[in-house]
Amino acid sequence: MFKPKGIYYEKAIEDYELGKQLLEKYKDVPKVVIENHNNIEEMRKKQNSEFADMKRNLIIGVRKTHKFVENHKTSDYLVPYTSSGCTAMCMYCYLVCNYNKCAYLRLFVNREQMLEKIIKTAQKSEKQLTFEIGSNSDLILENSITGNLVWTIENFANTSKGFLTLPTKFDMVDDILPLQHNGKIIIRMSVNPEEIINKVEFGTSRLKGRIQAINKLVESGYKIGILIAPVILVENWKELYTELIQRLSQELSHKAKKEAFFEIIFMTYSYVHTKINEEAFPNAINLYDQEKMTGRGRGKYGYKEKNRIDAEIYLRVQMQKYFPQNKIEYIV
Repeated sequence: MFKPKGIYYEKAIEDYELGKQLLEKYKDVPKVVIENHNNIEEMRKKQNSEFADMKRNLIIGVRKTHKFVENHKTSDYLVPYTSSGCTAMCMYCYLVCNYNKCAYLRLFVNREQMLEKIIKTAQKSEKQLTFEIGSNSDLILENSITGNLVWTIENFANTSKGFLTLPTKFDMVDDILPLQHNGKIIIRMSVNPEEIINKVEFGTSRLKGRIQAINKLVESGYKIGILIAPVILVENWKELYTELIQRLSQELSHKAKKEAFFEIIFMTYSYVHTKINEEAFPNAINLYDQEKMTGRGRGKYGYKEKNRIDAEIYLRVQMQKYFPQNKIEYIV
């Protein structure tokens, strides 16, 4: 359970029920009133070496941006929702590209406003829309602090149209198992080889817990996706990802193996990641591989086309061997 060392909050959260609840829940935690959750000067001035310590703070505010962004993968829209950032410290986290070292967890208390827009958009549409509500955070993690995912499912499940989807690296799913979700919630569990989780995905759930969570969710009727993501082409990557796929085949329940769909995403890295990781995690492995990676503009790196294509072919062969009936939505 995450226990913040300090809380920075906008005064306006006191006008919202969730804001009042969080201030009461953490009444013994030191607090600082801020003007804007997007611009905390004290945080911006901290050194990269303080990244992990910064992640121990909790920022609470009112979300002011509500623009939906069209998406063409597993949802129709990416939706700004009840949090951004995370308490975990995955060394490749794409949020670091956006927020730099300020990729700490921010909570937004105006959840009624955000969910109302989703429901209205869904009901106006001629087709069933899917809304990605977890593109900027991990709502399974956030739910352990706010209860927002339970609240969201309870208030969305009985609406007439639409689906919600979210990815997670956490196994704390018990709170949502008994809910009447009416098949309207799609949860996508991100997995990686145990060695990569241990060395790269700091502060997340272990692989065993993630697989157990998938089985629990499927048994409770949730639609389930599995993200093999991000694929990192370390020296022994073929061995690691083959073992991962084999382990999924062995430990997923029969129902999970029958119903799950897959997404496979290769790692994107950046100059920002390199600088923060060098200073915050000086003893960790270096994810930048000059031999295998190439520039993608604006300080970002991806795998060279040949390396990525070769890896995709290999992974497709393994997936065909162990999960021949399951759909791979995309590989990018």
